[in-house]
Amino acid sequence: MASLFKPFTLKSVTLRNRIGVSPMCQYSAEDGVPNMWHYGHLAGLARGGSGLVIAEATAVSPEGRITPGCTGLWNDAQESAFTPAIQAIKAAGAVPGIQLAHAGRKASANRPWEGDDHIPEADPRAWEPIAPSAIPFGGTLPRIPRPMSKDDIRRVQKNYVAAAERAARAGFEWLELHFAHGYLAQSFFSPHSNHRDDEYGGSFENRIRFLIETFVAVREVWPERFPLSVRLGVIEFDGRDEETLLESIELVRRLRALGLDLVDVSLGFSTPTASIPWGPGFMAPVAGRIQREADTPTATSWYIKDPAQADVLVREGDVDIVMLGRPLLENPHWPYEAARVLGVGDPAWLLPAPYAHWLERYRAA
Repeated sequence: MASLFKPFTLKSVTLRNRIGVSPMCQYSAEDGVPNMWHYGHLAGLARGGSGLVIAEATAVSPEGRITPGCTGLWNDAQESAFTPAIQAIKAAGAVPGIQLAHAGRKASANRPWEGDDHIPEADPRAWEPIAPSAIPFGGTLPRIPRPMSKDDIRRVQKNYVAAAERAARAGFEWLELHFAHGYLAQSFFSPHSNHRDDEYGGSFENRIRFLIETFVAVREVWPERFPLSVRLGVIEFDGRDEETLLESIELVRRLRALGLDLVDVSLGFSTPTASIPWGPGFMAPVAGRIQREADTPTATSWYIKDPAQADVLVREGDVDIVMLGRPLLENPHWPYEAARVLGVGDPAWLLPAPYAHWLERYRAA
């Protein structure tokens, strides 16, 4: 058996393989409510053979959306609308997960195909972004955010808790907190965006305070039997890589002691001037280092497409789960094709019975 297709058990959850669907924003919701587009997207990916399907970055409050088309989990209508997709994911043999997020200073943006920039303040669709400090991201996102008060911090943390409770009620069995990509939690962690002079800024201890407090609050309400993970921007590629990475390793150690089950290793994206060394699996060595030095299960993504490459990452211990995005958009049945390439017997077992039936008919023709 190829390592990529060995089951993986975390808490009470067992994935049928080490292939996960990375959260991919669809920008197609209305008032935060997922619809048939999301149902087809998520159900199709589960039917393609992936072991874990994580729904897109879902805002914990209206202000936490990246765009007006992002999904949310702050009301009953949103909670109920996720249920059919969850049921379809489970019926296809995959584990349903969701990523909870707050976009911070990157919020109130147009959808990618509409400019991927901040919505003008005078536009009635716009809202006020918030962040640790009044520092804009820059580039196409120049709007200066409102610095958060202590009351804002407590409110957002309560929003995370309420959304986690909704996620559990809806039927999700895997929760990921989005602490990466320059969004709100990452903005507290990064010196690029956090210039506060109170207990939430300055030193490492202060810059991780929002992340630690938010994680602990969610851990208290998220069912213990289900995995709780974070997607963390562990490196910025801004010239202070080793310092940031060492801070990230220590942060993961602390989160692990507080109940973290897995870390999805990703980028900071806190500055538009970063010099990122894009290339096949370029984040895998970083994930391997975090796994070893923080003694924590890891996942990662970014330019992983070749089945043999993915199998090696799992076999050599850099990651426990390979998270895929673009390859699964191009071919939702990538796991099936990977099983064929890696010689995992007859891969029809990856597919739901109707798919397997027609596959056999096709082969016999």
